[in-house]
Amino acid sequence: MILNTELEYKGNLFPSKIISYEKNRDTLTFTCENNVALQVTVIRDSVLRFRFSTTSIFEKDFSYAITKYASRGYNFLEVTEDDTNYIIKTSKLTCHIHKIDLRSAIYDAKDNTLICEDELGFHWEESYHFGGDIVKMSKTAQEGESYYGLGDKPTDNNLKGKRFENWVTDSYAFGKHTDPIYKAIPFYTALHHDKSYGIFFDNTFKSEFDFCQERRNITSFWAHGGDMNYYFIYGPQMSDVVANYTDLTGKPHEMPALWTLGYHQCKWSYYPESKVKEITSKFRELQIPCDAIYLDIDYMEGFRCFTWSKEYFPEPKRMVKELADQGFKTIVIIDPGIKIDKDYWVFQEGLENDYFCKRADGPYMKGKVWPGECYFPDFTNPKVRDWWSDLFKELVEDIGVKGVWNDMNEPAVMDVPGKTFPDDVRHDYDGNRCSHRKAHNIYGMQMARATYQGLKKFSYPKRPFVITRAAYAGTQRYTSSWTGDNVASWEHLNIANVQAQRMAMSGFSFVGSDIGGFAEQPNGELYARWIQLGVFHPFCRTHSSGDHGDQEPWAFGKNITDIVRKFIELRYQLLPYLYTAFWRYASEGIPILKSLVLFDQEDRHTHHRNDEFIFGEKILVCPVNAPNSRGRRMYFPRGNWYNLWTDALVEGGQELWVDADLDTMPIFIKEGAMIPKYPVQQYVGEKEIDEVTFDVYFKLGKESSQLYEDAHDGFDYIKGRYSLRDFNLIGKDKEVIIQQYKSGKYDAPYQSFKLEFHGVPFKIEKVSIDKEGFVCEDIVLNGETSIVVDKNFREIRITGK
Repeated sequence: MILNTELEYKGNLFPSKIISYEKNRDTLTFTCENNVALQVTVIRDSVLRFRFSTTSIFEKDFSYAITKYASRGYNFLEVTEDDTNYIIKTSKLTCHIHKIDLRSAIYDAKDNTLICEDELGFHWEESYHFGGDIVKMSKTAQEGESYYGLGDKPTDNNLKGKRFENWVTDSYAFGKHTDPIYKAIPFYTALHHDKSYGIFFDNTFKSEFDFCQERRNITSFWAHGGDMNYYFIYGPQMSDVVANYTDLTGKPHEMPALWTLGYHQCKWSYYPESKVKEITSKFRELQIPCDAIYLDIDYMEGFRCFTWSKEYFPEPKRMVKELADQGFKTIVIIDPGIKIDKDYWVFQEGLENDYFCKRADGPYMKGKVWPGECYFPDFTNPKVRDWWSDLFKELVEDIGVKGVWNDMNEPAVMDVPGKTFPDDVRHDYDGNRCSHRKAHNIYGMQMARATYQGLKKFSYPKRPFVITRAAYAGTQRYTSSWTGDNVASWEHLNIANVQAQRMAMSGFSFVGSDIGGFAEQPNGELYARWIQLGVFHPFCRTHSSGDHGDQEPWAFGKNITDIVRKFIELRYQLLPYLYTAFWRYASEGIPILKSLVLFDQEDRHTHHRNDEFIFGEKILVCPVNAPNSRGRRMYFPRGNWYNLWTDALVEGGQELWVDADLDTMPIFIKEGAMIPKYPVQQYVGEKEIDEVTFDVYFKLGKESSQLYEDAHDGFDYIKGRYSLRDFNLIGKDKEVIIQQYKSGKYDAPYQSFKLEFHGVPFKIEKVSIDKEGFVCEDIVLNGETSIVVDKNFREIRITGK
């Protein structure tokens, strides 16, 4: 007979005083009287890892988020102590660990200013229901501190005063402030006193972040299981914080094929084949550039993955080839649910090899999705990932599909509470067996990883292209993404803008939204304004639900069609500029989109801006986000900016009204920029590029620009077959000097650059190329504002009077 049925409730528990300290190369271990232990690992001079254990025993160190390619090593490390602290010093940081309770305070090593300090610090609460601990951390907010990042949260850029949950969730028709939604990226960047740091809480359990909502001056984060395991990343520049986080969790494993940066068209669903051909033919007839056409779930036989409907697509290989001949790459959807059907070969293989997820007591995890009742592969098992990747052989190698789109991989389950797996589902977790509580947030990531492995294997020697809806930190290594099932509304146009900026700030730049909205139907004005925004997102795709009407570029009348064509053509002209920005992202972790605070954190006016952003390094964009607008007010960051449409020069650091009828939007170019442009193509590869145009914007002073090129597909660029051109522009009262330095072994097929000058304040009299002078008549000129030069020039001097 049990007499005492009440468990002791202990509430929050805390570390006690440190009784021992041990240093093992780059890892410092502090152990407390009550067996709590802290490991501080010096990853880099500006990156520290904090990992706590409540038992002094640290479990196997395993993370899906941290890449094996992350940079490691530091220039300086010294550990000392005084009466109250252990003091860890690197060349960038000074970290105090309080002897009495393990709380930490981190300072800038150069000027000893406080960057971040614990309030209560690490504490925990025993979880009697599931076992283990609910792990918690609280930090003191500094004066004027702001917070950014956290993935796809549909709210303002600045997170201060808000609370969020990280639990990957199928959120059809989500709205502003809906939380959680499709992605869990537990990384934020903080900014105060012109200095920025970041915290990545690498814990895949359901986690929560409070940015001074519950308590005005306290920021906290906690998780419903697992370790208190976080990385502190110092800038002091916000751009360095994001780049170092991206290095830690992984940059894209390869450059995208150039065509993936073109315009894509999608719908739920284009079928049968005749409908697909009707859509693609219309693009070519109306001369609207497009590179990819998507097939949603109706291309399958009864929604069974890796099958084709014999009725709708009787000869998929022939169809895909015919589309390819017209420049269209075919992208197909693949969901995780595998229909329970003894005559279905994928189901048979999965069952025979025990590849499906199971409940705690042994039965398979069964859930309803599009095919009906399904089992679900355990993508946390490396054997399952290998099997899954091999399933793409026929789709990619035989039929010729060029990309795969993973949907419903939160994982989404219909008609059940929570819309996903129950907590007791078990996962292999790469040999670290666990429940769905731990694996849920990385399930979609590991599906995308397995899909990526298959596409890379069977697309070779071409580059793979994968898209995912669900993601955890580090998913950017394998795939692009979109922001999920949005709504055709002006509110969602605003949400899409901020989500793309926030994802870029969270290390994941290859992102876009469903242009025009997935649910409901936009009018022509909203669709046009959304296209104007979408062409400045790295992933550019219209996607809609067929339940709500047509959403092709020609669905809203000739006037809207002409506007849409104009902006998609602009996208194709800017492909070399975007490709160069992607190279910086893939090689250095620099976001392709930059919120104004990321672009200029010292300007306090940028800290709460949501609408304006920098595309690449030199283009300032601000979408028109309200109906019946013929312009808008926008903030110009510091510097001088040329109006793309008029060449009018605007001085930054102020908010101004900008005219923008429906056929334009506010787009401005940073002075001194050299913007590379291709001729308009109906699809990437349609034309042999015989000349690259540079729009050259005068600046009194110096400015640098770049052009990165390679074969635009394949892997030769990894062996040095790329071309990187660095340009320096030096503007003077009566002279413009342009210097070029080229590196890399790739030689593009074109021979010349056309330089089109904007804002030159003098009449051009003489041009000198590599010290050989010409009067204007000897150079190919256009109203004395453009010249054509050999692409391999070293220096151009343009003088005037």
